[in-house]
Amino acid sequence: MIAANMFSNTLHQSEFVSDSHNTLKDLLAQRAALDAQIAQTKEAELSGAIQQVRDLMARYDLTIADLSARAPRGSKIKEPSKVAAKYRDKETGASWSGRGLKPKWLKAKIEAGAKIDDFAV
Repeated sequence: MIAANMFSNTLHQSEFVSDSHNTLKDLLAQRAALDAQIAQTKEAELSGAIQQVRDLMARYDLTIADLSARAPRGSKIKEPSKVAAKYRDKETGASWSGRGLKPKWLKAKIEAGAKIDDFAV
């Protein structure tokens, strides 16, 4: 009974394919037409966007150098905050915040037998 239902479903699917009248050649032609339409639309939208940018540049008297040279007015560029040192070499004054990879000076001292706690601030 189940096999008969599966055969019946397969039969209906194959009928659908033959009834659709879409051949591979037809579908490829449709895809080519859509690809051409997509390219035209993309070009038109791009041209419109470029024109909007030019209009804004003219309205505000901006140059290309203005676009890349300065931050927007009123915005402050944050300086990276400095993190306090957690480890310091008393001999050289070198320090490490404990973030990122261990510095070479600390690795060398640990390999020489020192404990990381010896350098804690």
